[in-house]
Amino acid sequence: MANKLDQLTSWLKERKITEVECLISDLTGIARGKISPTNKFLDEKGMRLPESVLLQTVTGDYVEDDIYYELLDEADIDMFCRPDENAVFVVPWAVEPTAMVIHDTFDKQGNPIELSPRNILKKVLKMYADHGWQAIVAPEMEFYLTKRNSDPDFPLEAPVGRSGRPETGRQSFSIDAANEFDPLFEDMYDWCELQGLDLDTLIHEEGPAQMEINFRHGDALHLADQILVFKRTMREASLKHDVAATFMAKPITDEPGSAMHIHQSVIDIKTGKNIFSNEDGSMSELFLHYIGGLQKYIPELLPLFAPNVNSFRRFLPDTSAPVNVEWGEENRTVGLRVPEATPQNRRVENRLAGADANPYLVLAATLLCGYMGMVDEVKPGAPVKGRGYERRNLRLPVTIESALERMEACRDAEKYLGEKFIRGYVAVKRAEHENYKRVISSWEREFLLLSV
Repeated sequence: MANKLDQLTSWLKERKITEVECLISDLTGIARGKISPTNKFLDEKGMRLPESVLLQTVTGDYVEDDIYYELLDEADIDMFCRPDENAVFVVPWAVEPTAMVIHDTFDKQGNPIELSPRNILKKVLKMYADHGWQAIVAPEMEFYLTKRNSDPDFPLEAPVGRSGRPETGRQSFSIDAANEFDPLFEDMYDWCELQGLDLDTLIHEEGPAQMEINFRHGDALHLADQILVFKRTMREASLKHDVAATFMAKPITDEPGSAMHIHQSVIDIKTGKNIFSNEDGSMSELFLHYIGGLQKYIPELLPLFAPNVNSFRRFLPDTSAPVNVEWGEENRTVGLRVPEATPQNRRVENRLAGADANPYLVLAATLLCGYMGMVDEVKPGAPVKGRGYERRNLRLPVTIESALERMEACRDAEKYLGEKFIRGYVAVKRAEHENYKRVISSWEREFLLLSV
């Protein structure tokens, strides 16, 4: 531990860092923590935060008291947060030399906090390691650029690019449409390079000013950290250029939603070979079982892939998002796509997760579903050939309420993720939904106000 802290100390001093943003992810994916002078950060070698941070909703409220005090100490005690020297990033937009350091959370006995999203992902990755496996992932993040919007009662609008005009129509894969925001993306790429983020390609997606950034494949924990940092970076770069970036799953009516597509494969740690392929290059039984696990358990854990009421708007009929967990080769109309690849690069792409999902929890969830499929030898359904949107079997829950009920009742997930985590996560999402139901929408005012 001392050597690791020495490395971190050297890193901070070499870059003349004067402030450190000490942060963790809460269940909703919001970065929470403290900002500390570097000297104090190095003296204290971490920070303390109230346990209750992990039961906050997206609005900053808390779950109901009876659940709160069942899951947390009544004295509202602190948890101990230790910096991870492998999760240190500069903050390029800060005026003073600043770093952000992602922390792990522990109780006073040194046990990992069960409600921590980062600890949940580490727990799942350890299951893989215990089998001699390593999960490899490559996330693709979709998001919208929009005009700055200070009034939530008004719909979002496409921003004005270099041409002086907002985008209209469908501009999928358009280079010119992406170039409308070149100055913004130049800053974004420069900042991400300074942070060591493993970005790959930039793509213009179907919606107006909807973009996609692909990450290079790699270790799941490291990439979850990078997504957390990337979201902050993208928002800051957008604000610098007087627009906004949103990772809402469905921010604009009648426009495509934003997903987090996750390519995933598994390698044998000793040999480095992809366990999804046989020696002759064909699909292995483990690969088919992995897909079977995704099909069986994604509907049970859907709130980890679609965490908000808005997330379920992506799954409405006549959208470009998949509405089931069918699988097929080179088929983008199903939830589980198997891209054409060499045997060593064989993988499955989970196309169901929303861009609004907590990166730690969505990676943990998709890897856990596949893991349970492999260890339980779950057989997949037949692959879909042709259009898969209308397939009725293997359909997903259609509301956040029904999805939370299924997650709460999933004993298999509870066995692996822990009862405390399942109860805490469901409670947070229910509290958010109760808050949402109190808001009167513009649809109600438009169609009910003078008609009923």
